Amino acid sequence: MPEPRRDRVGHAAGNGPRRQLLKAGVGCLLALDLKLAHGSAIAAVRVWPAREYTRVTLELEQPLEHSHLMVEDPHRLVIDLQGVAVDSSLRELVSKVVPTDPYIAQVRVGQFTPDTMRLVFDLKQRVKPQVFTLAPIAQYKHRLVIDLYPTSPPDPLDLLIAQTEATALMRGLGMGSPEPTVPGRAPVAPSANGGGRLLPRKPPAVSRLVTIAIDPGHGGEDPGAIGPRGTREKDVVLAVAARVRAKLADEPNMRAYLTRDGDYFVPLATRVGKARAVKADLFVSIHADAFVKPRARGSSVYVLSERGASSVEARWLASKENDADLVGGVNLRTRNRETAQLLMELMTTSQIRDSRVFASSVLAELGDIGQLHKPQVEQAGFAVLKAPDVPSILVETAFISNPEEEMKLRTAKYQDELASAIVRGIAAYFKANPPGPRGTIL
Repeated sequence: MPEPRRDRVGHAAGNGPRRQLLKAGVGCLLALDLKLAHGSAIAAVRVWPAREYTRVTLELEQPLEHSHLMVEDPHRLVIDLQGVAVDSSLRELVSKVVPTDPYIAQVRVGQFTPDTMRLVFDLKQRVKPQVFTLAPIAQYKHRLVIDLYPTSPPDPLDLLIAQTEATALMRGLGMGSPEPTVPGRAPVAPSANGGGRLLPRKPPAVSRLVTIAIDPGHGGEDPGAIGPRGTREKDVVLAVAARVRAKLADEPNMRAYLTRDGDYFVPLATRVGKARAVKADLFVSIHADAFVKPRARGSSVYVLSERGASSVEARWLASKENDADLVGGVNLRTRNRETAQLLMELMTTSQIRDSRVFASSVLAELGDIGQLHKPQVEQAGFAVLKAPDVPSILVETAFISNPEEEMKLRTAKYQDELASAIVRGIAAYFKANPPGPRGTIL
């Protein structure tokens, strides 16, 4: 009996039962000859949808061989995994695709041959896929990462301009500034301008429009530090960053840009590149510290150092934060290119000096709302602070590893206090150091 003809993604042609299964809706699962398939077990599957890109991660007990190809009309990504059987984890992948995913319409899973499992991603638009593996690190085993990037990525400056125009429209209608929300959390509390009530505006601290890049650390595959009660750093810092953005929108001539506005991973060099793309006047990276001793507590502010860390703790922290790319998962080919380009532009003494002045201003405000870990600005080789033309600081809001501070970080009240302190520090810096002229950006 002749072998049935197959189409470009390996589906049998004709109108038999197998073909009918392939025509089914979302959640269609094709499982053939499972008893013959064996090999690497899949420990977990995760999907991270976002406007910038969608990431799918397969966590594996051991590495495996894989291949992929794009198929058009309609757009599909086909991935073949050697030595993997369809199991409950892969069925979970099918169910984890949400209707709001910008790139994935559905996932189909099937045993293509006795020793090859096939994933077919039905796509909503054409993408530029990156498929790569990661070695075990931190809590993760071997990982196969599938990143789906749009062929025309969103421009950070276009997004910022759209946000600025929306804020201006809301103010013109007497509705106050639009309040951002954090996915999975309650909306940010109403801003100080009274929502729909028209209140007198405070005098501007700056004479031109300034842009502050707010960088919530970690995200996606990289949870950051985790507190004793399970609080994840990536969630806390995103909530604080959303509040900072809302408060800056109420400051005349100020606006904020978030390097990530959801739960997805952004490489360190990309964070810096985004800040430069929107021509940021300041860069603030927000974190929640952790240390091996749970008694450690208090806020800290760091700037870049050209000559080594200012303390053993600062060196340890910088090393831990710089490992974010390894934990979060970066395609090494892309990472090497971005990092090389970033390091070609040497840091200037004036940038570090301005960063120290800015850091001192924020540190003073943080000291007014709680305990400081150290009373002076610290320095270390943080990769995320290497924007050569933007004063940049890293704020460790509190020690999430300290049970008492973890509980505070979980509350809306303390998150709001932290955001207010950061905004006051920004305003005080600009008041003492007025920004120079810059080309107009709407």
